[in-house]
Amino acid sequence: METAGYATLSRQSGLLREMRVVANNIANAATTGYRSEGLIFSEYVKSAPGQESLSMARANIHNTSLEQGQLTKTNGTFDFAIEGDAFFMVETPQGERLTRAGAFSSNAAGDLVTMDGYRVLDAGRAPVFVPTDAESVQVGADGTISADGQPLGQIGLFKPLEKHTMYREDGVMFRVDGDIEEALDGRVLQGFLEGSNVNAIHQLSRMVEIQRAYEMGQSFLTTEDERIRAAIKNLIK
Repeated sequence: METAGYATLSRQSGLLREMRVVANNIANAATTGYRSEGLIFSEYVKSAPGQESLSMARANIHNTSLEQGQLTKTNGTFDFAIEGDAFFMVETPQGERLTRAGAFSSNAAGDLVTMDGYRVLDAGRAPVFVPTDAESVQVGADGTISADGQPLGQIGLFKPLEKHTMYREDGVMFRVDGDIEEALDGRVLQGFLEGSNVNAIHQLSRMVEIQRAYEMGQSFLTTEDERIRAAIKNLIK
């Protein structure tokens, strides 16, 4: 295969990856706390002694949008949203993770937990406790949580020291391979949930663009294959 064929194949592979990313964004357009994801294309140059260098496209860098999602009022006691770039921290079997999905509840032990049962951590990275017999629970803008008027602690707000060290593990959970610091500019809203920040119309438009680009690349590969076959036939005549 000639250089043009390899370059086109690498582009086709990247377009397929981007299509999966866009499809996942559309599927999560209504997921609480979901962050839209994009794929960044870059150039990969392969060279060997005595050979011409080969330039190909790579699409392996995932980019997460941190734009604020729409806030919806639920009046739920354990529904929380964040204004700002901060994240909640939760305790999972794989370690501490960050999330914007604030649909929490209180378990039988009185721990504040996510929908998957992971404990929410406070500012000191200890589980947030809420008495099971509390008649009212209030949370301030700084995350301070009180039960029946008595302060209990503070829901922690965190963010990665460097954004590029944050990696998505599933729809709404992020792993940070670096330092995490306390976020001082975040604001907690009780009785609200943050929706997905996916722009569905933009994502659908991008899906059409990717499909057309892929079809164009496929057409080029078909034409190139026919050209090479014709050249080989002429040579062996």
